[in-house]
Amino acid sequence: MTLHSMPTLLATGNSAAILGAISATLERSDEAPFWRQKTLPFVEAILSVLIPLQEQHLLFDPEGNAHEVLTPALLLRWCDLMSLKTLAFTLAKSNDQGKLVRTKITNETYQPIDLEILGKYLSSYTINLVDETLDFPIRNYNLHIGISDLIRKILNGNITNV
Repeated sequence: MTLHSMPTLLATGNSAAILGAISATLERSDEAPFWRQKTLPFVEAILSVLIPLQEQHLLFDPEGNAHEVLTPALLLRWCDLMSLKTLAFTLAKSNDQGKLVRTKITNETYQPIDLEILGKYLSSYTINLVDETLDFPIRNYNLHIGISDLIRKILNGNITNV
């Protein structure tokens, strides 16, 4: 899969195919191994919830607006660590209530989303998953800005190959 087909892959693919395309791009890039090691788990955590939402036709942006398909722009919106934390709490509350909450989507059909991968990822960066009001270390936010920039370069095809 080429990067030029990434919008199609995001809209129709599964997590494994998307991660495979991103991984292959990173392997061919001149990015430092540190960034490669940080990027794939982050993307996996995001996709672990966005792909199931897309499959249920319940995909939304950080403001709660409905979206038909996952696009590079929407994926990048969720790459913000604070937005991703909010998404985790929104889905946890939705799982508890058996319906999608805290969005502008009114569809009552909702299947609980498995939050294990996302939860483990967020916990590894000291994000409190019990109290949404608690903040997390700014260094973790800053690290994720770097990861998000790399993801942006990958999605825009602006990554240097070796």
